[in-house]
Amino acid sequence: MKALVFGATGQLAQELCARLPGAVFLSRAEADQMDPAGCAARVSGFDGDLVINAAAWTAVDKAEAEEAAALIVNGETPGAIARAAAAKHLPFLHVSTDYVFDGAGTRPFAPDHPTAPLGAYGRTKLAGEEAIRAAGGQHAILRTSWVFSSHGHNFVKTMLRLGASRDHLTVVGDQIGGPTPAGAIAEALITMGRAMLADRAKGGTWHFSGAPDVSWADFAREIFAQSGLKVAVTDITTDQYPTPAKRPGNSRLDCQSLEADFGIQRPDWRDGLTRVLKEIGEQP
Repeated sequence: MKALVFGATGQLAQELCARLPGAVFLSRAEADQMDPAGCAARVSGFDGDLVINAAAWTAVDKAEAEEAAALIVNGETPGAIARAAAAKHLPFLHVSTDYVFDGAGTRPFAPDHPTAPLGAYGRTKLAGEEAIRAAGGQHAILRTSWVFSSHGHNFVKTMLRLGASRDHLTVVGDQIGGPTPAGAIAEALITMGRAMLADRAKGGTWHFSGAPDVSWADFAREIFAQSGLKVAVTDITTDQYPTPAKRPGNSRLDCQSLEADFGIQRPDWRDGLTRVLKEIGEQP
C-alpha cells in the first residue's frame, strides 16, 4: 500500500513513517499547507494507492487570533487535497477533532451528533470536514482527541518537563476525554485505508480515542506514576485556568461504529503511555 502523507514532521506522520515503508511523506517545505493549490498538485502528480492528511493547524489558542490562516490550513487545503484525490479516484483519509462539538453533557459524542464548535480551531476543522465531503470522492474522516506521543509537543511531554522541576502542579479536572496514542491512530488509519482499497464504497466519518475516559488531572497523575516523578496534582476548574480558546468540557467520543465497521477497538491509553515513556527515555 503506497500512501502519500501530508505533514511529515507531526506526531501522527512520524508514527505512520515507522509503519508504512515506501510511503511518500511531505514536509511543509515540500507541501505548504498555506498553499491549497500546491498541495493539490502533489496529489495530482502522485502515483500510488491513497492519500493521508496528517497535517493541521493545531495551535488552538493561536487560531483565535489568526482564524483566517487556520482556515486555510484546516479548511481550504484539506478540501483541495480531497478534490484532487477524488479526481484520481484515490481514497483520502483525514484526521479531525472532538472540537467540532460543543462539549456539553456527559455522554460520548457519536459521529452523527450535531456539530457546534466553541471556537476558531473547531470551526476551521469543521470547515475541512465539510469541504472533504463536498469533494465527492471516497474519504474517511477520523475524529480523535488528546493525542500524545514521544514526538513534538503534547500534554505528556509538557507534564514531564514541568514535573522535572516541580513537586506540585494544578491541572484542570473538569474536562473529560480519551487520551489517544498517535501510534494507535496511525495503525487505525492503515487498517481503514486497506479496507477502503478493498471496498471502494466504504467511507464516512468515525471516532477514535483512547480508553478509559479521564480528566486532564487524572491523566497527569498517571504520567507521574509511570514516570516515577514525585509530583502532587491538585484539580482545578476550567474557569481557574482561562485560555484564549474555550475548551470543551466533554471530549468523550463514541467509537462503536469504528469497531463495527473496521474491527478497531479503543486502545488502553495507559499501555500507550508506557510505550511512549519508554521511547522518550531511549531518546538521546
